[in-house]
Amino acid sequence: MIVIGDRVLIEPSIATKKTKGGLLLPAGYQEKEEVQTGYIVKCGPGYPLPSSNDGEDWNPADREPRYLPLQVRPGDMAIFMQKNAVEIKYEGKKYFIVPQGAILMVEREEF
Repeated sequence: MIVIGDRVLIEPSIATKKTKGGLLLPAGYQEKEEVQTGYIVKCGPGYPLPSSNDGEDWNPADREPRYLPLQVRPGDMAIFMQKNAVEIKYEGKKYFIVPQGAILMVEREEF
């Protein structure tokens, strides 16, 4: 599975009122289903950057696409807006495909 552009593949987490790091989630957040939590499984390459071939269209060295990388990484716990997410099922599991702009915050364990 390849995630495209600024999209992120998130596996939804089981509903809890507190994250591993101790962040308390507001009462009723899941009932409204406006905000969801889950763990990032895969990330796209990022935002595409325009090529700068300086008018040398024949130069194959500049044909490789360049990207501005995303801030999120696989393993991060994300809090995101569900209205911007697309729900899919892949190999029997439920996932969300979310643009990075719909992610409100992430919790990352630093080693």
